[in-house]
Amino acid sequence: MLPLWLSHPANIGAFYGLLISFALILPYRFAGEDNSSWLPNWVFHASLLMVACLLLGLASLLLIHWSKRFPVAPPRVVLYPMPFVGLALLTLTRTDILQAPTLLVWCLLLLPGPMYVHLSWAPRWRLLCMLEDGKDPFIGMESKEPEPLEDAATLAGDDEDLLSVVEEYAEE
Repeated sequence: MLPLWLSHPANIGAFYGLLISFALILPYRFAGEDNSSWLPNWVFHASLLMVACLLLGLASLLLIHWSKRFPVAPPRVVLYPMPFVGLALLTLTRTDILQAPTLLVWCLLLLPGPMYVHLSWAPRWRLLCMLEDGKDPFIGMESKEPEPLEDAATLAGDDEDLLSVVEEYAEE
């Protein structure tokens, strides 16, 4: 369970920026020829990352609060490897092994966190806050009633083995 101050969607974004910044220490330290300026350079970019992710999380929170959109499961197969691909591209770019567009590298590094916060975390957080305040966020929504199951004899037809198994299961 996250502490209360960290559970706010904007703070989740800033925390994501901090985690990405820690992952960037090695490319910043060992990729350049100038060994004296890597730390101020890294601190500057880490600060920019944290502020950018914080602002994206705050914008997401405001958009979710205004639109009342429900949570959506983001495509995790695509979303989870993106920062690692971005880190690999950043490392290859900073060591001059490969030239990749800077915008692509930073989008791969930054996009997954704010996208997850916007699609999944912020709407869930809003719903949980509403439930905690005693409000019903599901007012006016249609409920889906489960369709009644057909009788086992109708489904099985002439299959006596299936009927016997269903009857034994029903007796237990």
